[in-house]
Amino acid sequence: MIAMGVDAATNRKVIELAREHDGVWAAVGHHPTESGEPDLPLPIDSRVVAIGEVGLDFERGGQGQIERLDALFAMAVELNLPVSIHNRGATQQVAQLIAAYPGLRGVMHYFTLGWDDAKRFLDFGFYLSFAGVITRPSRHELRDVAKRCPADRLLLETDSPYGNSQKRMGIQNRPAYLIDTAELVAELRGISVDALGDLEVANALALFDRML
Repeated sequence: MIAMGVDAATNRKVIELAREHDGVWAAVGHHPTESGEPDLPLPIDSRVVAIGEVGLDFERGGQGQIERLDALFAMAVELNLPVSIHNRGATQQVAQLIAAYPGLRGVMHYFTLGWDDAKRFLDFGFYLSFAGVITRPSRHELRDVAKRCPADRLLLETDSPYGNSQKRMGIQNRPAYLIDTAELVAELRGISVDALGDLEVANALALFDRML
């Protein structure tokens, strides 16, 4: 699993977790709703496999988000690390910034948009990551994206302690509950959960290649 940092304190914590547990890797980032300048631990630790969580949030964030994300994208390209992108209400601006960095690779974290936006990010070479929100009965458009997403660009996540599946609403999410999302996505794609699991491992290793 990959533990995501969102500020200076959590960046340090996820690196500590990754050093303590062989099955845990770290991503260091600066959430768009955080103020101030990004504080990423440099040089990048060998257990860090991505820059994230980073992105734009025009529903809750403050000023300076675009400038911060631009700097973080430049860092990711320089370090040859993928990015995990948070996008809320800023699809056009996120796409414009990605286009400005042809060498950038990464994943659209907690993807919730429709097929037109999905295709835009897929055309950039990005992966799409689906979380528990896809289990909501009303999310027909999102389920269609999960069905149509190319097999080699599909990722799953929990976003724990958030992002609960429909049947676990009201309790704190945890990595073990990824099975809820996996069962639904496997059903949508007409494959077994085991086959989806193998696919997810291959895709994660392809994108977060420092885990190899």
